[in-house]
Amino acid sequence: MEPILLYGFPSGSSMGLVAALEWLGKPYRLCRVDMLGDMREPSYARLNPRHETPVFITDKGELLTETMAIAAWLEARDSDRRISFAPLSREADRMHQLMAFVNTGFTGAFSPLWAALEMEDPDPAVQTALRDFGRRAVIERHDKLEGMIGQGPFLVGERPSLADAVLVGVARWLDFHKVADRGRWPKLSALRERLEGDPAVIHATKLENGEASSGTGALLGHMPLDEVIERFGV
Repeated sequence: MEPILLYGFPSGSSMGLVAALEWLGKPYRLCRVDMLGDMREPSYARLNPRHETPVFITDKGELLTETMAIAAWLEARDSDRRISFAPLSREADRMHQLMAFVNTGFTGAFSPLWAALEMEDPDPAVQTALRDFGRRAVIERHDKLEGMIGQGPFLVGERPSLADAVLVGVARWLDFHKVADRGRWPKLSALRERLEGDPAVIHATKLENGEASSGTGALLGHMPLDEVIERFGV
């Protein structure tokens, strides 16, 4: 069977993994998950008891969660090195370094902003404190990433890799939360512009928005969430 990626909307970080599957060019299927609705239902716990996306179902029908674990699965099967680099190479080491930074401190810096937005019983004083702390953390992490970006067009070399995939779904949160003008970080802004204009990212964004997109043809279609839960839930 083809692997299946469950990706979230709106503005899920998992959008980048959809782009990575397009760059990889091997057959895959998708399942679109409403993170504000479907993902919170008790039945979703059969796929991920933490009620999070992404969830990946491998070609053997096994469940895999967490972005870095899914990226590692894709990297191990990237025989043509379309989204990764030769094992033990300097490029592979740098890709892993950047992926780790983006998936931990960079992504985590937005947590207070999401907490303020999604608070079930809003407390204005707490929300203000969370937003102030979150904005400062996001700016600090952007400063760090700006310093880590090299001179190439993408995070590692001349083509997008898994590092760019991990970044692209999260970097747009800067705009969503209106933290700061993206132009404050010229290298990161230019990288985002290149990625946002990439056909695979455009394809992934359209799908996230519920629009039709055939992409390269590697996508073999979407599966309804209830069918995925019934077939693969534990």
